[in-house]
Amino acid sequence: MPPVTVSAVAEPSPPAVGASPHPQAVPWKEARIRAHRAARPAPPLCVPLCDATGLTLAGDLLALGPHPAFDTAAMDGYAVSGPPPWTIRGTARAGMAWRGTLAPGECVRISTGALVPPGAHGVVPLEVTTIAGGQVSGSVPSEGRHIRRAGEDAGVGDRLAPAGTRIEPALVGLAAAAGHDTLPVRPRPRVAVLISGDELDHAGVPGPGRVRDALGPLLPDLVTELGGETTALCHVPDHPHGRLAREVHGHDGADVIVVTGSTSVGTTDQLRRLLAHSAARMVVDTVACRPGHPMLLAELPGGRWVVGLPGNPYAALVAARTLLGPLVAGLSGRALPRLPLMPVHGKAKVAPGYTRLVPVSWTDEGCRIAAGYGAAFLRGAASGDALAAIGPHWTDGSPAPLLLPRG
Repeated sequence: MPPVTVSAVAEPSPPAVGASPHPQAVPWKEARIRAHRAARPAPPLCVPLCDATGLTLAGDLLALGPHPAFDTAAMDGYAVSGPPPWTIRGTARAGMAWRGTLAPGECVRISTGALVPPGAHGVVPLEVTTIAGGQVSGSVPSEGRHIRRAGEDAGVGDRLAPAGTRIEPALVGLAAAAGHDTLPVRPRPRVAVLISGDELDHAGVPGPGRVRDALGPLLPDLVTELGGETTALCHVPDHPHGRLAREVHGHDGADVIVVTGSTSVGTTDQLRRLLAHSAARMVVDTVACRPGHPMLLAELPGGRWVVGLPGNPYAALVAARTLLGPLVAGLSGRALPRLPLMPVHGKAKVAPGYTRLVPVSWTDEGCRIAAGYGAAFLRGAASGDALAAIGPHWTDGSPAPLLLPRG
């Protein structure tokens, strides 16, 4: 795929103190909710466990049998019956059971994971025993000591994970342990990324009056992080007019079309006119936040989605985390991630009616605002751990909601 570039158009200046957001601007928290609620989950499909990581469960994960399936030793040592000394009757290893029943005063050597024989009331760890004359001595274990009982973790039919859970490696292992070979999942939403702008350089240091691409390399990985799949990455010049419309309507296989740049009201910004001419349903038309204010979300006739991001890299990142992330979660059947509150320290400009998104790094006291978060700059986001959504009444050290990676 050829290199793709990204526009760095100027974002409207922040409001003066006392200014109000544009009348149609949606509050930042409400924008996330709207984007998530608007989405309709894709029909489920069944995939083998090896292909499930990163997808979303389309149904509850249930235990097909008890787990563990049998009483199993939790330590290497001796499975014993009654008080000591114990006479060794045999050996039980993982995958090789000792077929017999222990009577009081008897034991078997046993390894972790082996079937505990009937009659045993506990396992004595190897390191606290002594052997003399073929008999084992040690402290009498309490009933069930160092034994994992059948069904201790889950019984037949128990729900191990609910529908809507994002599948991570641990869940794949859990599904295998529970007896599953396949899982019902929602497929990854397919995302086509269109990057507009005539001022862009594709490689190396940009020339005078030029801008080096940042979003072309950034967005496909972000789409993956959010749970989607990038199916196309195209650079769309501002001229001739009409090219953007052809690209937006040309990606029939995509569930979501992401357009960077072209979201404002300048002479080269075509997206809003395109959506109006296409009879698109506008779900979010500008958001009361900084940066990223001109972002938008619309539904085309036929059900495909258009997410409009500003051209400036950090503003686009904020907008993607605000609208694209919740939209992908909704299309995948996942809940809208909750935003934890944490004290945020540092300095940031606040404005009436607006939420400001700033990168933050973890500290012992909470988190601190990272330097370098202008609309065009990614330095703070690259070094930070999360984005903090600070409202108009935020002060240094007060709590704010955090957008975590993949949130």
